[in-house]
Amino acid sequence: MNNHSFGSGSPKSFHAYPRGDFDLELGTTKRSRKPKKSPLNPIKMLNSMRGRLQYYYKLHPFLFFFISLSFGVTILIILAVYERRFRLMNSYKNFAVDSVNYPFPNLKNLVMVAGHSVYTSSSCGKVDKEDSWFLESYQRNLGQASTFLSHIKEGIEITAKDDEALLLFSGGETRKDAGPRSEAQSYWGVAESKRWFGNEEKVRWRALTEEHARDSFENLLFSVCRFRELTGFYPHNITVVSYDFKEERFSHLHRSAIGFPEKRFFFSGTEAAATSKAAALKGEALVRAQFEQDPYGCLGSLRRVCT
Repeated sequence: MNNHSFGSGSPKSFHAYPRGDFDLELGTTKRSRKPKKSPLNPIKMLNSMRGRLQYYYKLHPFLFFFISLSFGVTILIILAVYERRFRLMNSYKNFAVDSVNYPFPNLKNLVMVAGHSVYTSSSCGKVDKEDSWFLESYQRNLGQASTFLSHIKEGIEITAKDDEALLLFSGGETRKDAGPRSEAQSYWGVAESKRWFGNEEKVRWRALTEEHARDSFENLLFSVCRFRELTGFYPHNITVVSYDFKEERFSHLHRSAIGFPEKRFFFSGTEAAATSKAAALKGEALVRAQFEQDPYGCLGSLRRVCT
C-alpha cells in the first residue's frame, strides 16, 4: 500500500461545493455582503441637513421663521449670560487684587469715640466753651463742652497705648441748623487744634472719622463697617469711649445686637457734667428701655432721635 504524506507534496484538497455561502435548498451561492461604510460623513450630514431645512422652509415658511428666530434669541441670551458671568469673574479677580491695598492693613483693634455735638465756632481757641458748640436744650449746661474734650482726649490716649489700634471719631451731620458739619469732623478738628494732646506723632496718622451715624447704635455699627473698609477685616477688639452712664447701653444692648464677643469688647466712660447728671441719667433710662424693645433702632421715636 502506498502511503501518501500530507504536506507540500500532497495532492490538492477536493472542494465539494464552490467557495462562498452555498444554499443547499436552492443550489445557489450567496454573494458575500460588503461592509457598509461609516455613516459619519460630515459633508453628507451637512448636505442632508441643508436639504431638510430647505424642505421644511418651503413646507411651513412662517413656522420655520418663528423657530429660527426663537433659536437665535436663545443663543443670544445664553451668550449674554455667559458674558456677564465672565465679566463678574474678572471684576472679582480685580477686587481681590485691589483688596490687598487697604490703607491700614496692619491695624487690628478699633477705638471708637462717640460724638455728641457739632463744633460751630470759626476759632479753635474756644473748644472748651459751650457757645462754640451746637447744643440741644438738654445739653446747655455749664461744663458740657469740657466733657466732649474728655472723650477726645480719652480716645487719643487709649489709641496711643495700642500700636495696633485705629481711632475713629463717629457721628454724622446730626444738627440741621448747624449746617453740613459732622460730629466726627468736629472732634477730629478739636483734636488737631489740641495737637492730639501730646500724641500727634503716634496717633494722628491712624485717626479717622465715621460720618454717618445718627445714634449710639449706629456709632458702633457704622464704625465697625468703617474699620472693615479701612483695614480689610473686622476688628479683633473694640473699645468705646462715651459717658459712663451709657456703659450698659453700649456693652450689652448694642454689642449684643451686632453679635460681637463680650470678652473682646471694652468700654471707657467719662463723667457727665455735674449740672446735668441727674437729667442725663433719667434720659438714659428712657433711651435704654427703647433699645431693649427695639435693638436696631428701627421703630418708633428711635427712628427720629439722634442721641
